[in-house]
Amino acid sequence: MDILIGLLIIAVGAFCQSSSYVPINKIKSWSWESYWLVQGVFAWLIFPLLGAMLAVPEGFTLWGLFANAESFDVWMTILFGVLWGIGGLTFGLSMRYLGVALGQSIALGTCAAGGTILGPVLLNAIFPEMGALSSLTFAVLLGVAVALLGIAIIGVAGMMKANSLSEEEKKAAVKDFNFPKGIAIALLAGVMSGCFNVGLEFGKDINFGALTPEIYKSLPATLLVTLGGFVTNALYCLYQNAKNKTFTDYGKGTLWLNNVVFCALAGALWYSQFFGLSLGKGFLVESATLTTLSFCILMALNVTFANLWGIILKEWKGCSKKTIFVLIIGLLVLVASSFLPELLK
Repeated sequence: MDILIGLLIIAVGAFCQSSSYVPINKIKSWSWESYWLVQGVFAWLIFPLLGAMLAVPEGFTLWGLFANAESFDVWMTILFGVLWGIGGLTFGLSMRYLGVALGQSIALGTCAAGGTILGPVLLNAIFPEMGALSSLTFAVLLGVAVALLGIAIIGVAGMMKANSLSEEEKKAAVKDFNFPKGIAIALLAGVMSGCFNVGLEFGKDINFGALTPEIYKSLPATLLVTLGGFVTNALYCLYQNAKNKTFTDYGKGTLWLNNVVFCALAGALWYSQFFGLSLGKGFLVESATLTTLSFCILMALNVTFANLWGIILKEWKGCSKKTIFVLIIGLLVLVASSFLPELLK
């Protein structure tokens, strides 16, 4: 029952993340770089800080935790957050050129595989005595492989969509649709976004041990990763503000209430995926396979819900029944990747 609860919590977080780009459509008269920076304040600073505070027992402080932790672990966690931030920037561009459904599918699929495998590999390279590679069991690698198969099938559906629609229909579904450019950017976004889980691996011991409830243990490391990502995104957004002369966006006082509210909502929904991941992993401790695979499961479910939103937002409108059938098969394979490794252990 605990495993089912854990997977359900992760699924709820994935649904929230996949919905986080919907409030952005309600933001008025701000350039991309302006609203991306403001929602980032909520998504990568405010809400992760509030989440990390839940891991601090009475009589202790979050600052004290970071100050007393191994400095190498802290800085490596932040460093991979900086690298993840590059993925976050290109992630938005992948959706610009491919749409919410296909853009998230390719980027998050690559992220799922890279994030799950890179962490133990890098930890083993730096600290071979930890035996981190032992976590990459056959069941875990099978789960990653099945998730990638689902992503590949969805990618085929995307290519079928690109080949079947006229230029006018493509632009109607996704304004700046560009399949070759979008695929390249989505793959880059996925590889760099996988650094998030690598950061969590380096920061997995940054907590108060037995004093921190299992469900909150990864939240301090999550804050450090998102802090690193915020630095990357903030520097780029401020550069774009200067380049495009859009600093005036922040001076549009009549828009602040509306735009900040929707930026905060987008940030809360985005952060829910990693808050849910931490809570969900707390219920998966009896299964080492699912604990290791939890990040991959989150990404797979993100893709599933992203494509459901893509259908709702009519990004697949005009596609043939055969294309929709292939898309549905891909989604079912993704869902299966969350359960198959545990069933076949």
